[in-house]
Amino acid sequence: MKSSNELKPLWTPDPKNVLKTNLSLFGNKAAAKYGFKEGDYESLHRWSIEQPEQFWEEVWTDAKVIYSRTYERVMGPPMMPGTRWFEGSQLNFAENLLERGKDEDQAIRFTGETGKNSILTRKELKTAVARCAAGLKDAGVKKGDRVAAVVANCPEAVIGALASASLGAVWSSCSPDFGISGIHDRLGQIEPKILITVNAYYYNGKEHSCLEKIREVLKQIPSIRKTVVVPFTDSSIPFEKNEVDWNEFLNRDEERPDYVPLDFDHPLYIMYSSGTTGLPKSIVHGAGGTLMKHLTEQRYHGDVKPGDRLFYFTTCGWMMWNWLISGLACGACLVLYDGSPGFPGMDRMWKLIDDEQITHFGTSPKFLGAIEKSGYDPSSEHDLSSLKAFFSTGSPLPENLFEWFYEKVHPGIPLMSIAGGTDLIGCFMGGNPNLPVYSGELQCKGLGMDTRAFDPEGNSVLEEKGELVCCAPFPSMPIKFWNDPGDAKYQKAYFERFPGVWTHGDFIEITGRGGVIIYGRSDTVLNPGGVRIGTGEIYRPVEEMEEVVDSLVVGQPWQGDVRVVLFVVLHENFELNSDLIARIKTNIRTYATPRHVPEVILEIPDVPRTISGKKVEKAVIKVIKGEEVDNTSALANPESLEVFENLRQSLMS
Repeated sequence: MKSSNELKPLWTPDPKNVLKTNLSLFGNKAAAKYGFKEGDYESLHRWSIEQPEQFWEEVWTDAKVIYSRTYERVMGPPMMPGTRWFEGSQLNFAENLLERGKDEDQAIRFTGETGKNSILTRKELKTAVARCAAGLKDAGVKKGDRVAAVVANCPEAVIGALASASLGAVWSSCSPDFGISGIHDRLGQIEPKILITVNAYYYNGKEHSCLEKIREVLKQIPSIRKTVVVPFTDSSIPFEKNEVDWNEFLNRDEERPDYVPLDFDHPLYIMYSSGTTGLPKSIVHGAGGTLMKHLTEQRYHGDVKPGDRLFYFTTCGWMMWNWLISGLACGACLVLYDGSPGFPGMDRMWKLIDDEQITHFGTSPKFLGAIEKSGYDPSSEHDLSSLKAFFSTGSPLPENLFEWFYEKVHPGIPLMSIAGGTDLIGCFMGGNPNLPVYSGELQCKGLGMDTRAFDPEGNSVLEEKGELVCCAPFPSMPIKFWNDPGDAKYQKAYFERFPGVWTHGDFIEITGRGGVIIYGRSDTVLNPGGVRIGTGEIYRPVEEMEEVVDSLVVGQPWQGDVRVVLFVVLHENFELNSDLIARIKTNIRTYATPRHVPEVILEIPDVPRTISGKKVEKAVIKVIKGEEVDNTSALANPESLEVFENLRQSLMS
């Protein structure tokens, strides 16, 4: 493996284009005002973390935040957690997304797996939000109440979320592919007053009904007074008591929403951790902090501008959906898709880019890896000239996919690998339209984020692996966890390891040029012989191999130490024989070190993942150790754990 400083960039921005990015316009104006070096991202980032009051005030002004009352001060005394932001201000999140651009501008373009599509202008979206809000109000929803949803990634989901926000209610959504316990484990904690659901959804060419499981959930959540059913498929809907059709719910005369003025930190969303070690944490995010974080990431890091078309392949159960809809505040048109990204073929998403003229496209490494393994060549089959930037998140993007992207997708745009989490409803590090792209590396630390790597003693380190931490407050820190007296769970989740410093649970390296390499979760770090190894260091060389579809690695307690055990999912044309095992070990040794080489390599049919696509090493370790996995409803494929149960005896002997 080459040193990060020896790598050559895969993409370098055109200096003429750099002059016109939102980041340059914002940074140069701030540099002139506050006296730091113009045109230099490192200087801009340093100012943003050393002078947070100046930085966030400039974002507020530059992004033209819509407010009903201005702030008395930008930032209270810095505390982790507890810092107050823009105290005294009042604003409405929905107003900041809806009152941009012209009424005739397109706001949403939707395509479903079956080919069903629709377009909403900004005026039409505002009218729908106003009517949905009136329906919610008539159903008794008021400021602070929870509105829950089990919905497809469709316009009705955006309408419901913004209607809720316009009233000051708190929105919380799940994907319709969640099971009964997955829905109840989340929504049952927050006692919602209203539930919005789709009747059914499509995936991989099949219709999947929702109402039967929704009615089971309703029996377990007595706080829900009314269920609003979106007729997402054409199947007839036998309505029961306290159920109403979406179109009837919106059958009103309102044309424009009434935006309730709310404090900056008024609750907006309740999000959920995807861990498998207990009930999901219910994370409460504030309206103002969410808005400021997303404006910063989309305007400056993503260079999203009015009229751009922003897409992310996501469900309503992943934070990237909440991130996506904030694109309306940048003046962008949202492109929504619901269904399988690979149905009916590998061309589905690439065709969508051309059909919808998407400018900013987001997906996951898992999707890109599947395309690369299939041998499909997007650049030879599609135009893709509308693209300005390409996002990837959900897990670390390996080097081979960076290189494949520039060879087979688009050589002329930035590939922005971004990383953060549900916990901050945004990113610690990510893309930059003004900086080169290097293989396997995120381009930069995020503005306003004092992101560092800590060694085990809590010292900040460069060019070596360490814990991902953030050493200063930021506006999108959670307000609280739901039902967490004294913030005990909140403190334990982020501040137990290094008091007063946010510890995120990832293993990273900050390179000499300011980029970031992610090595995987630090809470699943491998530790053979006392050497700390990030799981990503093994996934990269293994998943580059044409024989391997997917993989999962764990550290198994063994004879007073830890041994590395690797599980692989193979293409159907290959078998795990001694030759392939030897080549896997050689690849890992060549890429990393002999310490990284697994002692055991076994074949499995599927890698267990959360509903948002993350590998769940901790759940596998628990199964191998004979412990119970508490929250299998967090998994997209809980049946995949059975094979580890079957392998446990052989692994323990």
